[in-house]
Amino acid sequence: MTDHDRAAARREITDALLQALDRRHEVLDAIVEAEDKAGAVAAIATLLGTSKIGGEAVMAMQFDLLTRDSRRRIAAELEDLNRQLSFLLADRPASTGDDLTLRPFSGTDDRDLFVARTTDVGASGDGSGGPAGNIDDEIAAALARVSAEEAVWFVAEEGPDKVGMVFGELVGGEVNVRVWVHPDHRHRGFGTAALRRSRSEMAAYFPAVPMVVRAPAATPPPA
Repeated sequence: MTDHDRAAARREITDALLQALDRRHEVLDAIVEAEDKAGAVAAIATLLGTSKIGGEAVMAMQFDLLTRDSRRRIAAELEDLNRQLSFLLADRPASTGDDLTLRPFSGTDDRDLFVARTTDVGASGDGSGGPAGNIDDEIAAALARVSAEEAVWFVAEEGPDKVGMVFGELVGGEVNVRVWVHPDHRHRGFGTAALRRSRSEMAAYFPAVPMVVRAPAATPPPA
């Protein structure tokens, strides 16, 4: 997560904890009536109007947080986070990565997505920063690099939607990682989630190779 997404998640947790302390009897009833831990977390989240991570934090809450002093400290932390942030975790729900998956890029099925990316970014897909070439030539070259274990491209999906791409290119003993999010899915945290998901994927494809994260810029609009 970015620093702001981490702070937003922390605010979600502190708010959930404070609500849980104020409604501790209802929370306890929800936990006792749940079939299992997952059901309890879901019931808490519904009861408090919080996210899954808020429900999990309440479920893991220790008894020492029930004291008045702890409640005051949690309230003070929440107030401080409210001053720092202008958005809620609910404004960027995808940043948690709960529903995001990565799968290998397909030269046929995902050609349209790469076309959208190239139009948006205005540069080649290999991370060199050069101008975009012929789409099919670029895809063929990318798949050749993947076959040679010099690159890996992923499509980021949430349910049936293709929300972006993650590019990993082996250059000079490092993996240059770039994340692109489709314009229709921006400002919801997908970039953060895709980067988090990509870490384990890149480590599997390129073990013990350091990652360097690059953020490609979109082509500026015409003046």
